[in-house]
Amino acid sequence: MTIAVAMSGGVDSSTAAALLAGNNPVNSSGATPQVVGLTMQLWNQRRLPQLLGAEAGEGGHASGRCCSLDDVYDARAVANFLNIPYYVINLEKQFEATVVQPFVDGYLAGETPIPCSRCNTEIKFAQFLTTARQIGAERIATGHYARIRRDEQTGRYQLLRGVDRTKDQAYFLFGLTQEQLAHSEFPLGEMTKQEVRAVARGRGLPVAEKPESQEICFVPTGSYRQFIDAYLAEQQRRAESTAGEVVSTDGRVLAEHAGVQNFTVGQRKGLGMATGAPLYVISIDPAKHRVVVGDDRKLFRRAFRVRSVNWIRPQAPGDAMEALVKIRHNHPGAKARVEAHEDSEAVVEFLEPQRAITPGQAAVFYDGDEVIGGGWISKVL
Repeated sequence: MTIAVAMSGGVDSSTAAALLAGNNPVNSSGATPQVVGLTMQLWNQRRLPQLLGAEAGEGGHASGRCCSLDDVYDARAVANFLNIPYYVINLEKQFEATVVQPFVDGYLAGETPIPCSRCNTEIKFAQFLTTARQIGAERIATGHYARIRRDEQTGRYQLLRGVDRTKDQAYFLFGLTQEQLAHSEFPLGEMTKQEVRAVARGRGLPVAEKPESQEICFVPTGSYRQFIDAYLAEQQRRAESTAGEVVSTDGRVLAEHAGVQNFTVGQRKGLGMATGAPLYVISIDPAKHRVVVGDDRKLFRRAFRVRSVNWIRPQAPGDAMEALVKIRHNHPGAKARVEAHEDSEAVVEFLEPQRAITPGQAAVFYDGDEVIGGGWISKVL
């Protein structure tokens, strides 16, 4: 059996590869499974050079970031250290079509996209599993902090939160299918970050002390607004103007704005006006190009719609359940009633109002540690 490990050049994926390369049991045929390292080249860091600035290294690329050329170098160094085969696969076209373009279009439509979940669903599992099979690998593995368990009664696979709740990444994996779960492994799911670092140091991995990258990999300055402007200019694409008015919750016009893509629900700074009391973005109306602002209390809402729901635990239209629902990665989750609808939609109603329910973000449903499913917030009710 051959296992393909997604190696990003960071300590997590490198430790996952080390664990698999060092701990693989001999199978029934008497052969030790082979581990192969694969790095996905997703974004050319030399694109949009006007954004690099101080982020550019000597080679003219953003360094020390997820998916940078430095990361490819580090991943190769780890694979050589582990003495496993290693390949770089170019998925730039797929990544741009399924992650970058929806990211830009989402902001222009007044939403706040979450590209990491799309990347996991569309690239790191769908495309990666296909590529892995092309080189003869039966299974894939990543460095995600999550767990997979097979329900012996139903025969279905379950997605569970990682043991380390501070690093848990199951939220970003709600889109995984049964086929993908059945052929995937998360070697770090039962470990804490401290334990992972200890393993990396103990095995002498070249990246044992490498810091983590938190930014969106294709936004070198950390400013999504700058990225959108630069990307549209590179594409010679003039987006329809989304400039309009900033209005109060009672309809009074307070100011004008340059585009709805410059705002997110819950935002306080950068509203383009001075007021005596703090104001926050309450909602965005892309059809009217309006940004609605008000005091913090107006941010608390109960119900919303979810589109493109992936049910890991099957639910039929009309089924309703009580679940813990997270509306962003750092949201602690709150109890809610979730009702499945036709066309992969759902309606969620929290028992208690929650702050800043944001269209474009992922809503993920949990039963304890198990991820029941999730989708994209489409409309606050």
